[in-house]
Amino acid sequence: MSGDSLRIGFIPLLDAAALIVAVDKGFAAEQGLAIDLVREVSWSNVRDKLNIGLFDAAHLLAPITIASSLGVGHVRVPLLAPFVLALNGNAITVSPALHQALAGAADGDLSEPSVSARALARVVAERRKHGEEPLIFGMTFPFSTHNYQLRFWMAAGGVDPDADVRLVVLPPPYMVDSLSSHQVDGFCVGAPWNSVAVELGIGHILHFGCDITARISEKVLAVRTAWATKCEDVLKRLIVALHRATDFINDENNSKEVAALLAAPKRIGVTAEILQRTLNGRLNVTADGVTRTNADYIIVGRGGAARPDSIHAAWLYAQMVRWNQAPLSADSLAIATSSFRSDIFDSALRVSTGAKAVELAGRADPIGTFAGPPFTGDDIAGYVAAMKLAR
Repeated sequence: MSGDSLRIGFIPLLDAAALIVAVDKGFAAEQGLAIDLVREVSWSNVRDKLNIGLFDAAHLLAPITIASSLGVGHVRVPLLAPFVLALNGNAITVSPALHQALAGAADGDLSEPSVSARALARVVAERRKHGEEPLIFGMTFPFSTHNYQLRFWMAAGGVDPDADVRLVVLPPPYMVDSLSSHQVDGFCVGAPWNSVAVELGIGHILHFGCDITARISEKVLAVRTAWATKCEDVLKRLIVALHRATDFINDENNSKEVAALLAAPKRIGVTAEILQRTLNGRLNVTADGVTRTNADYIIVGRGGAARPDSIHAAWLYAQMVRWNQAPLSADSLAIATSSFRSDIFDSALRVSTGAKAVELAGRADPIGTFAGPPFTGDDIAGYVAAMKLAR
C-alpha cells in the first residue's frame, strides 16, 4: 500500500502495544492514517513481507533491522528504526525439572544470573558425564535479543551455547506448547508467553531479561529506507500516533482499557489480567503464586525510551560479531548505528507536537549487563575479546 493507507505486520507480543493502541484508540486515524494491522506468527514472515514490500512497516526485533541493513543472514534490504516500541520485556523460563536441577547445583542465590549460569554449567557437565542429551533452549530468532541474552547468560557461567546446549528457533506463540511437550527445557521469549507457561504450571521464570541487560532496545518500528524517503510525511505522522499511544499506555488510569485492547483475539489473545500485570512489571514466576515486580521489566515509551539510541544498536552489533554472525569492521558498525534514526524521531515530534527530543538518562554503562566490562561502543574488538566465550 502507499499514501495514507498502511499495512503493518506484528507478532502477538506485549511490546506491540503502541501499535495496537495507536490503531484501536484512533490515534493513527487522527493523523490521517488508515492502518491494517496484520497478525503474524514468525519473525521470518514479518521480515520477508517487510523486505519485499507487502508490509509498509513492521513491529520488528531490533537486531533484524541491523542484520537486514548489513545483509547478514538473508538478502540485504536497508531498513531503519525511527521509533523504539519497547525496551526490555523478555524472560528466561525453564521447566520445573530444570529449575530443580539448577537449584540443587547452585552455590548461592539462584535469582542471581551469575549463580544460575554457574549452576547451569554444573548441570550440563553432569548430563554429559551420564551420556544424556544436551539441554534444549528455545529462542525466537538468530538475530534477536532473546538469542543474545541467552548466550550472554550461559557464557558468563562457562557454558558454550554452540557446543554444550542446543539453541533452537521457535515462533513466540509456540514456546509454551514446546515446553509443555518437553521438546525444550527452557526458552527466552517476550511477554506474555513466559507468564502463560507459569499460569499453566509448566514453567518457572528464572530471570527477567533486564537481569541480563538492564536496558536494551527490544522491538522497533521498522521501515525500508527507500520507503521512508518516499513517504517521509506519512512516517512522521505514524511516529506522532505511536508517541500518543505510549502516553496513553503510561497513564495508569488507562491500564484496564489498554489491557482489554491488547487481549482481543485479533491482537495478542491472552487474558487482560495477565497483560495488565505484565505491563506493570508484576509477574508470577512460579505456579504456586510467587510474584516478582520490576518496573523496568518492560518499558514502553517511558522516560524517553521510544527515542532510538545508537549505543543500543552498537551493542547488538557487538553480539553479532561475538557470535560470528557479522564481520567486524568500521563500515559495518556505522551501518548498524545509523539504522537507529533518532533524527527522524526528533523531527517528527518537534514539527508535529512541539515536543523536544527526550534524551535517555545518562549512564556509565548504558546497557548494564550483569557480567563483563561496561559497554561504551568505542572499541567493539576489545569488548568482544574481553568476553569469556566468543566465536
